[in-house]
Amino acid sequence: MKKIPRVSFTKFVFVALLELLFCFTVARMSLANPVMARWAKTQEFSDKYGGVLEITATYYSEEYIEALVAEEAEKNLWTKSEMDSYTYQLIKSLQLDEYIPVHFYIKNTGPSMHMAPFGDQVVLWVAGKKYSPADYDRRFNFKVDDTREGLVFFPRYDEKTGKDLLEGAKSVRLVFNGGVSSITIGKNIEWVWDVHRDNPKGLIEGSVADRLETDRLINRLQKLNAQKAELEEQMQKNADEIAKIEARLEELQGK
Repeated sequence: MKKIPRVSFTKFVFVALLELLFCFTVARMSLANPVMARWAKTQEFSDKYGGVLEITATYYSEEYIEALVAEEAEKNLWTKSEMDSYTYQLIKSLQLDEYIPVHFYIKNTGPSMHMAPFGDQVVLWVAGKKYSPADYDRRFNFKVDDTREGLVFFPRYDEKTGKDLLEGAKSVRLVFNGGVSSITIGKNIEWVWDVHRDNPKGLIEGSVADRLETDRLINRLQKLNAQKAELEEQMQKNADEIAKIEARLEELQGK
């Protein structure tokens, strides 16, 4: 069974946001691109007082990531090596091998939004089953009066069987609780993506795959060494106790 680890958001805020901030800006600016527009979808709502709420949800499909990388490469005149480096940082931050990441961008000019705890406000439906976030950007727990954006990570694997949830799935449906704002109370907020031919992990190849595998192996080695140290410490404690017991038995038997 594949165990789903939690995301370290201390690391996420200081590393992933720095790495992906410009990606999100590109994502919002590139909706005219039909490929990217298929995966970055916006729901807009308004009230009679002129308040407007826009929520854009971006699903990181293979097609979307390829288009994003290609656009950045063209804009910055990157070499193949620079493209690979960008792809590596992006995939590593999105943690595609462990999660189904979705990026939210919220623009609110209406009444304040209250979404805490945010993990209770969104669910992802896959093959008739709903899944809550495994983790998310904790800034979504604070009141929103203007804009807010960040990543939400849904589990990629079934907790009991370890099976990839997207295997055989034709589409996924993301549902957002309308009760978080007076503008959307009683309204349906959802996004549907056709994922039956999507394989974002297919982007992990060549030098990108080598670097990601190196990261995984280093992390695994660190965990194994830590476990080894704990076991050795326990074995030493056991050996010391055995020696004390044997010494005491010899004393008792010598009387």
